[in-house]
Amino acid sequence: MHIRFDVPADPAYPGRVAAALGGVRLRRFLYIGAVLAAIGAVGFAVSRGSAAGERTTGLWTTLVLAGVLSMLFLPWVRWRARRRSGGYAVDGAYEITDDNIMMRSGSESGGIAWDGVTRVKDTSDFWIVYVDRMPATVIPRWLMSAEDAETLRTFMTERGLLAPR
Repeated sequence: MHIRFDVPADPAYPGRVAAALGGVRLRRFLYIGAVLAAIGAVGFAVSRGSAAGERTTGLWTTLVLAGVLSMLFLPWVRWRARRRSGGYAVDGAYEITDDNIMMRSGSESGGIAWDGVTRVKDTSDFWIVYVDRMPATVIPRWLMSAEDAETLRTFMTERGLLAPR
């Protein structure tokens, strides 16, 4: 297998990459926030009918507020990543072989050996490549030809890195 494709200097691209990688790590804040907000809302509702309700109103309000802020953390990080990364737009390229994934961005280049990849997560725009438990890079599917994308999907599925469709 030998797949090569270019990444144009699109100001939106670095933000999309940052949002995809950040979303993987920060999604737990959505769940934590939902739990905190739910506990706070239930506690507030239950305490309204009790004698101690007035004393605990601050606690329940704080839990709801902390939950809402936690749920807003991921969208805030994505917004900041998109806003700040526009200046990082440079031409780049990917070269993917049976042995490794080579990436070039501007004057920088790097690679990841397939032997070090532990899994690949399929998202709407990217394949997120993991080394151990950390997302290491993304492979943008929409920049590849349909044949190359299918070849790479088959390769990753055969290696047990990507779940079959």
